[in-house]
Amino acid sequence: MARKPEGELRTGFTTGACATAAARAAFLALRDGFFPQTVQIELPRGRIVEFTPEYPSLGNGEARAGVVKDAGDDPDVTHGALILVTLRRTAPGSGTVFRAGEGVGTVTRPGLPVPPGEPAINPVPRSMLRDAVEHGDFEIEIAIPGGEELARQTWNPRLGIVGGLSILGTTGIVRPFSCSAWIASIHRGVDVVRASGEPHAAGCTGATSERAVQEHFGLPDHAMLDMGDFAGGLLRYVARHPIPRLTIGGGLGKLAKLGQGARDLHSSRSRVDFARLAELAGDRRIETCGTVLHAFELAGPPLARAIARAAYDQASLMLDNDGIELQIVATDRAGTILAIAGAGR
Repeated sequence: MARKPEGELRTGFTTGACATAAARAAFLALRDGFFPQTVQIELPRGRIVEFTPEYPSLGNGEARAGVVKDAGDDPDVTHGALILVTLRRTAPGSGTVFRAGEGVGTVTRPGLPVPPGEPAINPVPRSMLRDAVEHGDFEIEIAIPGGEELARQTWNPRLGIVGGLSILGTTGIVRPFSCSAWIASIHRGVDVVRASGEPHAAGCTGATSERAVQEHFGLPDHAMLDMGDFAGGLLRYVARHPIPRLTIGGGLGKLAKLGQGARDLHSSRSRVDFARLAELAGDRRIETCGTVLHAFELAGPPLARAIARAAYDQASLMLDNDGIELQIVATDRAGTILAIAGAGR
């Protein structure tokens, strides 16, 4: 995650809120024959917010308007993206139809909030969009120019969303450096794994351990869950939505924190207790270490095995589901597997 800046942080707006504002502007233009200078929409929790539509176009029975997304101070990949909505009248009684334009993805796998074949426009934004056009008979096409390239920096390809970004948001608000969006993506990844019938999935703390785990077990891309630092978020969700076999992979530092009971492994939210680590390894020299790497240099492979076992014990408590095979894979910085603890070794 990007470094959090100092001071009070600005909130921003989700792609769903921006698309809703653009749709509202297009609806008013079709209804009144001209575009308003600003539009107001109501967010799911009742807050009224105002947007300035851009790139207005009206004619031939359709209206188009855009809103440039402002994500506030959050390092959101879609900050500054143009959310462009084209609104077309349809036959009476046809209701609201959604279309994916340029840069908006299409769902191809089951397990997501919308079924395969549908544009990647989540349920809450769909409801907001219907409200924006007053539940009339319209086709709503959403485009994000450049969205297909931006989507490569998101979880969409792994989730089976092809062709671009998703239109997301449950509150309409982006809260800077919030963990909720990442954890929600972990949950969607688990849902996709379950719907595909994949018996084995893995969550890893970073790219190096992910490559090592994926190659070791021969797992497909969609079985790799972007856990990052949120081990607790993954384990709690899998406990309620079981997968037959779950592997947690990571470097020794992150797994040492997991083995000491941390659920969030980020450096700003958990620390390694070297006194406890020394006790675990049976080597008092570790008490004065400043890094787990230094501790490993002193204690060697037995420390890696002890860390993996402690991480397994704590993760098992968090998982609390005897029907799931759990294992821990510890790697070094080069991706070499140092230890494996748990089932299915």
